[in-house]
Amino acid sequence: MSIYVGNLSYQVTQEDVFAVFEEYGTVKQVQVPTDRETGRPRGFCFVEMETEEEETAAIDALDGAEWMGRSLKVNKAKPREERGGRPGGSRGGGNGKFSPRRSY
Repeated sequence: MSIYVGNLSYQVTQEDVFAVFEEYGTVKQVQVPTDRETGRPRGFCFVEMETEEEETAAIDALDGAEWMGRSLKVNKAKPREERGGRPGGSRGGGNGKFSPRRSY
């Protein structure tokens, strides 16, 4: 299981998060998702720790704590939901090409 950490500063690095969480035990992995367009962190991350007890200690200590000028939201990560397509396919009609209206 992993920990969700929300409301992070956009300047946070993987190393910053690792340093904070290793105070509560062995950190196995830190994932800081980045925006595709800008490359900057998206304001949340996931932390995986060695044991359930270490995760609980980190959550209890850090949820609501202020770090880098922000109040952290720290809890157990929920399983990722499957994103299914909409029934009926894509929205809109046409073939995707622009065709201006003709005026006569």
